[in-house]
Amino acid sequence: MAAVFVVIVNYRTGPLAVECLASLAPELPALRGGRVVVVDNASGDDSVAQITRAIEAAGWRGWAEVIDLPRNGGFAYGNNRAIERVREHDPAFGSIVFLNPDATVRPGALAALVAHLEGHADAGIVGASIEDEHGKRQRSAHLFPSPLSELDEAASLGALSRVIGSRAMALAASSRPCVCDWVSGACFAVRRQLFDQIGLLDEGYFLYFEETEFCLRAKRAGWSCWFVPEARVVHREGASTGIRDPKSRRPAYWFASRRRFFAKAHGLSGLVAADLLWAVGRASLMLRRFLRLGGADKSRPEPRRFAFDMLVGDAKAIMAGDVREFGVANEGKA
Repeated sequence: MAAVFVVIVNYRTGPLAVECLASLAPELPALRGGRVVVVDNASGDDSVAQITRAIEAAGWRGWAEVIDLPRNGGFAYGNNRAIERVREHDPAFGSIVFLNPDATVRPGALAALVAHLEGHADAGIVGASIEDEHGKRQRSAHLFPSPLSELDEAASLGALSRVIGSRAMALAASSRPCVCDWVSGACFAVRRQLFDQIGLLDEGYFLYFEETEFCLRAKRAGWSCWFVPEARVVHREGASTGIRDPKSRRPAYWFASRRRFFAKAHGLSGLVAADLLWAVGRASLMLRRFLRLGGADKSRPEPRRFAFDMLVGDAKAIMAGDVREFGVANEGKA
């Protein structure tokens, strides 16, 4: 049986990466002789030293290693370097499990992912069920973002959601494996043949949306993407980026990644439509709040100046010619 590898991209989360490795130690039989490759994206702190010491102290050298990369090129960059390392270890590997450093696996998670991948010949990607530290399940299976889904997301109106259907995410609460468009990048498995066909992750993304676009390329190449609830993973979302802090502005790379995804998936006109429909949806939400007709959604606090950063940022990028119609090509780098 072909070996299974786990790759982890670390950036300034050394202690969490060690916890992640500790959770993998009991799951080694699922690797079938494969290894865990941790790459550090030039953290600039003592992450590499912390992880190296932990590997030595715990006796994990036989199955875990850490590679110090020369620069912080982003999530796709780090994962691609790890994939290249996996190919050096075993060119005929069976699959790779991508795991965030701020995540820990529940018992049997890796085995469940690999078993489903191998049990379905058309499955190219299999995602885990993501939960928080308290065991609350997060949205892990998704539909691809579209201009209509942006309208739905911004409007936060139940009647509109029922018509569009873009936020009816019963997939995330499914108790049985099911097909979806894309899965959470916190933990997902990919078979080797998919990389051979469509290439690696697009390093044009610094962080966020790269797994979404990779799943889209896989779907257009004829592969299916699955959500497997038996594979449970605990994820401290945003531990390394702080992106969920509503008091802070969302980083520029998030908007750049969203912009790149819409331009690649839907063309330049699709990006413009997504922004316009988002603005219409948000205006309707603000009007309902002003008229006291509902619309308060405190469960999803929005980062500071989100609308300005997204809409003005996209407009500037388009006018400057920084956005082009990429097309979702079968290649790892744009």
